Amino acid sequence: MIMMWNRKEVFVGHSLQSFNEVRYTLSSNGIKYKYKVVDNTSPSYFGSSNRARTGTFGINMDYSKTYYIYVHKNDYDNACVLLRN
Repeated sequence: MIMMWNRKEVFVGHSLQSFNEVRYTLSSNGIKYKYKVVDNTSPSYFGSSNRARTGTFGINMDYSKTYYIYVHKNDYDNACVLLRN
């Protein structure tokens, strides 16, 4: 099981296409992974932000989401070799 203390990050990026390619490569080679998607346009959890008043005007929507993929630390080396190609 992949938990916070035994995982390593193998991908971080803004491209949905690259995110899906990495996920496909890992799953087709039998490497389990977890992922997280952070929406940079959503309001902050810790109070209001300027975004609440101004919306997303001027923000490049290509960079509105950040994608993270994690694998178990024992699979990290294998995942890096697969993703390097």
